[in-house]
Amino acid sequence: MTVSVALFTSDLRLHDNPVLSAAARGADQVVPLFVDDDGVRAAGFDAPNRRAFLADCLADLDAGLRARGGHLVVRTGDVVEQVCAVATSVRAERVHLAGGVSRYAARREGRLRVALERLGRTLSVHDAVVTALAPGAVTPAGSDHYAVFTPYFRRWAEVGVRDVVAAPRKISVPEVAPGVLPRRADVGGVSPGVMEGGETAGRRRLRRWLAGGIAGYEDGHDDLAGDATSRLSPFLHFGALSAVELVHLARREDSPGAQAFVRQLAWRDFHHQVLAARPESACEDYRPRGDRWRQDEREIAAWRQGRTGYPLVDAAMRQLAHEGWMHNRGRMLVAGFLTKTLYADWRIGARHFLDLLVDGDLANNQLNWQWMAGTGTDTRPNRVLNPVVQGRRFDPYGTYVSRWVPELAGLERKFIHEPWRLRAADRAEVDYPGPIVDLVEGRARFERARGV
Repeated sequence: MTVSVALFTSDLRLHDNPVLSAAARGADQVVPLFVDDDGVRAAGFDAPNRRAFLADCLADLDAGLRARGGHLVVRTGDVVEQVCAVATSVRAERVHLAGGVSRYAARREGRLRVALERLGRTLSVHDAVVTALAPGAVTPAGSDHYAVFTPYFRRWAEVGVRDVVAAPRKISVPEVAPGVLPRRADVGGVSPGVMEGGETAGRRRLRRWLAGGIAGYEDGHDDLAGDATSRLSPFLHFGALSAVELVHLARREDSPGAQAFVRQLAWRDFHHQVLAARPESACEDYRPRGDRWRQDEREIAAWRQGRTGYPLVDAAMRQLAHEGWMHNRGRMLVAGFLTKTLYADWRIGARHFLDLLVDGDLANNQLNWQWMAGTGTDTRPNRVLNPVVQGRRFDPYGTYVSRWVPELAGLERKFIHEPWRLRAADRAEVDYPGPIVDLVEGRARFERARGV
């Protein structure tokens, strides 16, 4: 009997999983293995919201494997030590792994390869598992990555994505102790509105999205109150859904909404190929602007708490705290407000997002923050979003603000995004702070600092 190991990382699914499929195809038996990695915890990425979602994903993955005659094997500790121990115990000849783009993923792969080779075993790394197109699959002349999205997207669309891989019908697992699955109920500090995780939940949400949401995506994706985005990003982050499969399914729809959705999947790939080529951009400016960031702890605290005095900013920050998720338009607004209106370091905001976001992906989070801060790939690095203008445009009736900032829910429409315009007597009855910064002054300060 030949045995292989399928090491799950950011690919917690059965459908369209080249790692699991290759492992099952290349051996008589497979060990579907997940290591609760000490290194992830030590790096500060083991946030409660993601931990809870992960527990759902692992429980669902185990159930899917059991329906096919197998089960998930869970270990805790150093990933290299645990993989080598399992591979040795079952006499596995090969370990299969999805390629990653972060420095940590690269180190993990390198350590694992060396350790397995010492044991006379082989590591097989599979690309286009976490993303639709593998980082480095397309590159411009004279560079190892694209620094601007539009030319990247043109090449991305020309190359196309690989075919979808069928889920294995049967999984035979050798005699090995399954270990203990983590449970959501055991995770403390989870935001109350964190959605259910797992491939089953993800595919259910995907079916609803394809049936009723994607067609109107182009027109409705910025409607904050309408909540017309797919909300599939957490499932993509954990690999409970395949980006490749989503591209194929969306292209079948052949609508402006589907095309806009595919473009967003390409944005995700774009950020992964930037991080793969420039791993230091996770913590350093991709394009330094000579910023000398302010550090006003009172203002930063107000931003975190959703008490800035700007209703749309505060609504988005409160949604994040409650759900571990935020609408993309909200993400852009609060990031721009922190980095340009308050002129605070983008790393402060990126860290806060990683502490709460269920879809807290290093590539997308850090590089989107840099995009809004003007230190990343944005070709207009000094653009400033006005929260009042954004509110009138994307939440014209104040529905989104009323939902997340209920103390303003009774205000007339003309005041919902500018409550400071209320008469003094009426303002005194509303338990809501005044603006922590004047928008005109904040913009002028930023432009002076940037030399605009």
